[in-house]
Amino acid sequence: MTPEAIFFRDFAYVIVAAVLGGALAWASRQPLILGYVLGGIFISPLTPGPAISDLHTFELFAEIGVVLLMFSIGIEFSLHDLLREKWVALLGGPLGILLSVGLSVGVGTLLGWRPLQGVIVGMVISVASTMVLSRLLLDRGELHAAHGRVMIGITLVEDLAVVVLIVLIPALGALEPGRLVAIGLALAKAAAILVPFWFLAARIFPPLMTRVARTRNQELFLLVALGVGLGTAALAQAVGLSLALGAFLGGLIISESDYAHETLARLLSLRDAFVAMFFVTLGALIQPSALFANLPILGAMVGLIIVGKILVWGVVVRLFGYPLQTALRVAVGLSQIGEFSFILVQVARSAGHVGTEVYNATLAASLLTILVNALLVRVAYHRIGRAVVARQQRPLSSAAGEWDGLRNHVVLCGFGRVGSAVGEALETFAIRYIVIETDPDIVKVLRARGVPCLYGDAAHRKILEGAGADRAALVVLTIPEGERARSAIRHLRAMKPQVPILARTHERRGHEGLREAGATEVVQPELEAAATLIRHALGRLLLPQDRVLAYLHRFHEGMEAAPGRGTGETDALPQIREVTLGAGPLADQSLREARVRERFGVTIVAITRADGDVLLNPSADTILRPGDRIRLFGRLAQIEAFKAEAER
Repeated sequence: MTPEAIFFRDFAYVIVAAVLGGALAWASRQPLILGYVLGGIFISPLTPGPAISDLHTFELFAEIGVVLLMFSIGIEFSLHDLLREKWVALLGGPLGILLSVGLSVGVGTLLGWRPLQGVIVGMVISVASTMVLSRLLLDRGELHAAHGRVMIGITLVEDLAVVVLIVLIPALGALEPGRLVAIGLALAKAAAILVPFWFLAARIFPPLMTRVARTRNQELFLLVALGVGLGTAALAQAVGLSLALGAFLGGLIISESDYAHETLARLLSLRDAFVAMFFVTLGALIQPSALFANLPILGAMVGLIIVGKILVWGVVVRLFGYPLQTALRVAVGLSQIGEFSFILVQVARSAGHVGTEVYNATLAASLLTILVNALLVRVAYHRIGRAVVARQQRPLSSAAGEWDGLRNHVVLCGFGRVGSAVGEALETFAIRYIVIETDPDIVKVLRARGVPCLYGDAAHRKILEGAGADRAALVVLTIPEGERARSAIRHLRAMKPQVPILARTHERRGHEGLREAGATEVVQPELEAAATLIRHALGRLLLPQDRVLAYLHRFHEGMEAAPGRGTGETDALPQIREVTLGAGPLADQSLREARVRERFGVTIVAITRADGDVLLNPSADTILRPGDRIRLFGRLAQIEAFKAEAER
C-alpha cells in the first residue's frame, strides 16, 4: 500500500473513531471528549484491532486542534474580562505550582521517593491542560462564568510557567549561573511577544479586519482570521512560548475588532473537527498495559492530581477572596493534567532525573485524570451549587413547598442580562414570578432579596414542577436556543398545553426549532434590533405613528411567517408573496450577483428548492436556480417588477 493510501486509511480511522466514540458519549450523556479518547484507544497501535500506522502525523493535526480551540476562546474573551481576574492568575498561578511541588515532595518522602523525583512529579502535576479545561467549559456554557474566567487565567499563567520549568528542570541539582541566564532570556522572550501584542490588538488588526470585511469575500475573511491565529501561535512557539498561549493572544486580537462574532461563526465547524482529532490522538498515545505496570507511582500521582490539587487550588482561590463555591469549582476543574505534563516529564527523563516508570505513569495519569475530571466536573458542579444554596438558604424542597400557593405567576427561566431585565419589568408591575437559575451566586442574591428562586436546569421536568409551571400564566425562557430550551418547552407543553411560552434565539434555524417544539413566540435579537432601528428612523422623520406601527407589523409578518402563507393585502404597505423563478437572466446567479435588493427593493425571506429543501433568510452566496419558489417581502409594485424579471 502506498504512503498516500496508508495516510488516508489512517485518517478515516481517526474520523470513524471520533464519530463512534462521540456518539457513544452522547448516548450515555457523558462529555464528548470521553468518547473521543476511548475511540483513540481503540485505534491505537498499542491495542489490538485496527490501528493507525503513523501516529506522529496525527499528533501534528492534534496541535492544529489546540491552536484553533485556543484561538476561538481568545475571540470569545475580551481583554477587560481577562484582566478582571489578573491577580488570582498572576499571583495565584505560581503559588499553586509551588504548593503542588511542596505537596508532592511531602508525599514522596513518605513513599520513599528521592527528593528530586518528588520535585519533578510536583512540577508535572502542577500544570492542568488548557485544552481539556476549555472544551469542558465550552460544552457547559460556563466559559464566561466567574470560575471559568479564573481557570482560564490560571492555566494561561501555567503555560507561561512551563517555559521556565523546561529551562529549569535540566539544571536541578546543579543550578549554574548559565541556567539562570537562560531562564532570564526565556522571560525576556515572553515579554518580547506580550508587550507588542497590546499595540497590535488596539491599533493594527481592527482596521485590517475592517478592510478585509469590505471585500465581502467570505473565503478571504476566514483565511485572514486563520492567518492571525496560526501566525501568533507560530510566533509564540518561535520565541519559546506555547502554541496554546500564542493562539489565545491571536483570538484576543480579533476580539477587540467588530468582527469577532463573524470570525467565530466561520471557525466553529473547523475547530470542532480538529479538536476531536486532538482527543482521539491523545487516546491513541495511551498504552493500556502501562496503566497497571507501575501501580504505586500511578496511584500516588492520581491521588496528588485529584485530591491534592483540589485542596491546593481551593485554598489558593479562596485566599484571593472568591466565594467558596467558586473556589471549589476552580479546584475541581484544575484537577487534571495534559499535554504540557508530557513535555515536562520528557525533559526530566532526558536529563536523567526520572526513569521510564515515571514517564509511563504520567501518560496513564493523564488519561485517567481527564476521564475522571470530565465526570467529576459534571457531578461535582451540580452538587456544589445545590449544597451552597441549601446551606445558605432554606432547603430546596421546603422552599418549593412554600411556593406551592403560587397561581397565575410567571416562570422566568434564566436570570442573566435578559432575564434580569424581564424580572425588573415584572416587579415594576407587581407581577409575581419565580426564577429558575443554574448559577448559585445568582440564586443566593435573589433568595436574599426574597425573590422566589430555584437552583436547577429548566430542561428538567422536576425543576419545572417545583416552580409550579403547571399553574403559571406565562413562561419566559431566556436561556439561549439549544437542546436545553427545546427540552424545557416540550416538558412545559406536556404539563400545561395552553400556557404561553416566550423564548429567544440568536439565529433563524433556532427560531424554527423552538417553534416546532411548541414555543408561543420566539424573539430573535437581530430581528428585533432591525425593527427598533426602523421604528426610530421612521419616528425621527415624523411619519404618522399608525402607519409606522402598521409597517412594523407587516415587517414581523414577513420575517416570521411560515413559507406558503401570504398577507393577502393590496394596500401600499409591503406584501408577502411567492414567485417561481424561470430560466431567465436571474437563474444561476448568486443573490450578491443578482443584486435583488438593490435592483427591485424586495427582501428574499426564503427559497424553496424544487426538491422541497427550504432555505430561510438565504445568504448572499445562495445561487438562484430555475424552479425555485422565492418568498418575497416588499411593496406590491416592487414584487411585480421582480416577478416580471424572474418569469422572463
